[in-house]
Amino acid sequence: MKGNPAEFEAIGNRLGFIIAKEEEQRLELTWRGPRFPAFLCLGIALLLLFVSIPIVEAIRLRGFTGPAGSLWYFPVMNLILLGISFYLLSQKRSIVIDGVARKVTLIRGSMHRRILLTLDFVDIDKLRLGADQVYSGFAVAGSSAAQSFPVPSLRLISKGGASVLLDRGSLKRLETLGRRIGERIDQPLDVEAGVAR
Repeated sequence: MKGNPAEFEAIGNRLGFIIAKEEEQRLELTWRGPRFPAFLCLGIALLLLFVSIPIVEAIRLRGFTGPAGSLWYFPVMNLILLGISFYLLSQKRSIVIDGVARKVTLIRGSMHRRILLTLDFVDIDKLRLGADQVYSGFAVAGSSAAQSFPVPSLRLISKGGASVLLDRGSLKRLETLGRRIGERIDQPLDVEAGVAR
């Protein structure tokens, strides 16, 4: 194994990979980042653009001593929101299962870095469908924060004992995806006893 499996643990509860390309010997899965917050930030930034452009023009003409000088934070806030939206839109994860090269490659990329993890088929001990205990970071209506709840997960377990997260989501979708991956890596899908059907 080349790479660090901890780099591919999901911060959120679910991922939701979709099949980008499926062939007899090759399967490519992709996940395109948190779309809703990205488009929300982009929409707010575009709305603020109508306020920010006149403010920037007024500051350029009269400086910070003019009436618009105290509104300098609108263009700065606009730039920050644009930066956040572009960063979120640049987030991408890919899983490539190559039956010819007999490798599983996980790629995690954003606008500023790209991380790879490569696992040979011979290093894979099993393909496991289980449940991860995911912590909720929110306290709602008097509940205590950091309560855990089970989320179905699909993982590769290496012969060294390392666990590589492939995807989290609904049990039925992960079961279907796991069988497709299992066919290509020559491993049966191992469903944990505690996973509810």
